[in-house]
Amino acid sequence: MSNNPGKTTLIPVILSGDAGTRLWPVSRRAHPKPFMELMDGESLAEKTFRRALAIAGDNPVLTVTSRDYYFYTRDLYNGLVGEEHPHPFLLEPLGRNTAPAIAMAAFYLERTLGSQATMLVMPADHLIRDEAHFRAAVDEATSLAGRDYLVTFGIHPTHPETGYGYIRKGGRIANSDGFAVAAFVEKPDEETAHQYVASGDYEWNSGMFCFSAGAYLGALEEHAPDVYQSAKACWEAMDPFRQPLEIPAEMFAQCTAISIDYAVMEKADNCAVVGGDFGWSDIGSWKAISELYESDESGNRVQGKAVLVHSKDCFVQSEQRVVAAVGVNDLVIVDTGDAVLVAHRDHAQDVKEVVNQLAGLKHDAVDHHQTVYRPWGWYSVFEDADDCKVKRLVVKPGQVLSLQKHKKRSEHWTVISGVAKVRLGDKEFLLKADESTYIPAGTLHRLENPGTEDVHMVEIQTGEYFGEDDITRYEDIYGRVK
Repeated sequence: MSNNPGKTTLIPVILSGDAGTRLWPVSRRAHPKPFMELMDGESLAEKTFRRALAIAGDNPVLTVTSRDYYFYTRDLYNGLVGEEHPHPFLLEPLGRNTAPAIAMAAFYLERTLGSQATMLVMPADHLIRDEAHFRAAVDEATSLAGRDYLVTFGIHPTHPETGYGYIRKGGRIANSDGFAVAAFVEKPDEETAHQYVASGDYEWNSGMFCFSAGAYLGALEEHAPDVYQSAKACWEAMDPFRQPLEIPAEMFAQCTAISIDYAVMEKADNCAVVGGDFGWSDIGSWKAISELYESDESGNRVQGKAVLVHSKDCFVQSEQRVVAAVGVNDLVIVDTGDAVLVAHRDHAQDVKEVVNQLAGLKHDAVDHHQTVYRPWGWYSVFEDADDCKVKRLVVKPGQVLSLQKHKKRSEHWTVISGVAKVRLGDKEFLLKADESTYIPAGTLHRLENPGTEDVHMVEIQTGEYFGEDDITRYEDIYGRVK
């Protein structure tokens, strides 16, 4: 890519970092909402990337995410387009909300494509069902962005929703189907939401945007100069041609955590809104998830294994076990094997309070599932007792776990299939199917898959403590050695 200020190019920018606490226990910090699979087996992140590819054409798709999600997202993208067509990544060391994240993307695009490069900013965890109508709205927004507007996408309300912010439309912009933004409005109460919908002057705030990199940076410098200067300092300390491009942690931590709405859109006088009805949902609650499924004659919706007797208007999702519900109404029941959520449909937005309380208890269910994804593959926990922990590990071809030690636990490894390369102290050897080895506490060790097929193995941990923080890394190809 080259810096060409005279050329206007549309670049999708995907923001992927939302933990989705209202969708616990499926969405957790280590495997959040964008990676949740919907009923068609595809995740929101996959759907967003496909949508971005269709819009980008031959142009790159830029993703802003964290190192924690980078490898999983990269592998997901490679599965769709192949490793020979890489797309750029910007990695945040910590979340600072949308205004700084978009600023870093804008600096990157300004440097590589020029200030007139047009950014289509999309969260990775939104669902859009009508791609044709969405593309028409994007075309309209791109045209307005070419006229130096900061464009947001409004969704025509289908009902009085209290869970969304709203945009009040001003006058129509000449020679377009867009409107000036009169005001951004916070989430209303029920009565006010009814008034907004009845007036016809309000759109739901979708959280998607379109503007040139230069227009956004100019507006940010004017309306939130501290954010602009912090982001600029981060950018100037980075190598723009390194991939993935990592934002310096200590510098980015000094940046104010603020949304683009508060930092720019509510203050700028050149904001426009393009309205649309393209089947948009932010999938922000279990109630929203349930509405994606067909209901039976009693209003019940089921994903997985469930039996409902004398029950109405319930949603049940079970990944493994059979869930039976008898004589209940208006419930959301979600079973992930290691956690169960039971909530009234009208309180689906309050699930985040469960996560807050679990976080206060430092419960592992806030962060991890039974299956945990790592850059090298994944592992599932079969048993987590006081005296042992049992895992199944799958290591992908060519991948290498970190060179590490444990202070408080020993490990027993047994290969089920494939061939593993093991370093144990100063020795290296191959471990084949049905073969085992023992790693005493305090011993330097590493596991590698040198072959072309997955390595499956069972790991039994024994000792006094089995937490993931009992790992001291000495070498790591994924950059996890601090």
